[in-house]
Amino acid sequence: MPYELYYWDGLQGRGEFIRLALEEAGAAYIDITRESGPGRGTSAMMRMLKDAGDLHTPFAPPFLKDGELLVSHVANILFYLGPKLGLAPEDEGLRYAANGLQLTITDFVCEVHDTHHPIATELYYEDQKEAAKARSISFIDHRIPKYLGYFERTLSNNPAGDKHSVGNRLSYVDLSLFQVIEGLRYAFPRATQLFARQYPLLVALHDRVQERPNIARYLASSRRIPFNESGIFRHYPELDRDAV
Repeated sequence: MPYELYYWDGLQGRGEFIRLALEEAGAAYIDITRESGPGRGTSAMMRMLKDAGDLHTPFAPPFLKDGELLVSHVANILFYLGPKLGLAPEDEGLRYAANGLQLTITDFVCEVHDTHHPIATELYYEDQKEAAKARSISFIDHRIPKYLGYFERTLSNNPAGDKHSVGNRLSYVDLSLFQVIEGLRYAFPRATQLFARQYPLLVALHDRVQERPNIARYLASSRRIPFNESGIFRHYPELDRDAV
């Protein structure tokens, strides 16, 4: 049976980290809210989220259904899928290391979101533009270097070589780092223009992932939702600036 992925229609968002893993592995999956019919569409996802009778109802998407099993949260889903898709280290200790890296990516993605919604998620961006400008300056000057510097060191310090973030073969963490670089370049084209010089190992990893056959086909297909100003990575020119 194909996996069932539940996430908001029309958005890459957090669901994209799951899609990349499924696409790289060539796994059969249904993007539930992007289809119509019984048990499909956004209404089907909302019914599941509002099921107060289920003790394991997810708080929010994305979540994944595999048969009767329901798994929520990006890092948790990838921790579950990784071994099944051949995208996790075989060594148990390294699997926990990969999970730790993915959780750090989750933290970073939250900070990306807060550049355009620094006060409250229920407010429109236009209601908090001045706060967003201040938050984005700090994000570009301090938070991007802190996080990407860490991931650059992770690649450099990998005993198996600097081509992968953990272990000696592609993992879901590598795919997620590709998405982080893609998203930052979309949201902050000026601030990221020196990335190849500042983070050469991360950019090289990004380029290798982009050229993988399954990923290249996915990126060129209609299944890849374009970045837009409703997702996590948003391009507002007034929030972008040259990196210091």
